[in-house]
Amino acid sequence: MLAKLNRFHGHQSVRRIYKQGRSQRNELGSLHVYVDPKHPAVHVAVVVSKKVHKSAVVRNRIRRRVYELVRVHMAEFKQQANLVFTIYQLEAASMPAEKLAAEVKNLLERSKIL
Repeated sequence: MLAKLNRFHGHQSVRRIYKQGRSQRNELGSLHVYVDPKHPAVHVAVVVSKKVHKSAVVRNRIRRRVYELVRVHMAEFKQQANLVFTIYQLEAASMPAEKLAAEVKNLLERSKIL
């Protein structure tokens, strides 16, 4: 799990990333990135809509899996940025760990964070 320092607090922060940040998309979902020079730490949010699955247990499983993959790659980040992952596919819950890791890493590389 990510440290509290690296998590977003409040909806307004996430809205700013959606509005001002740049985005990358793949079959799993999208990644919105905003480099904020005022904040020296990486902040990460994972958004999984109820449209993906009605059960909170499944949505939280997806969220935890993505948070863990980001935590593993945080040491490799080129720059400190705010990241918002939006997951659109239910298959993220049952996808093999290697494939999910490749999808998340692909999004990070395409957004020039890795």
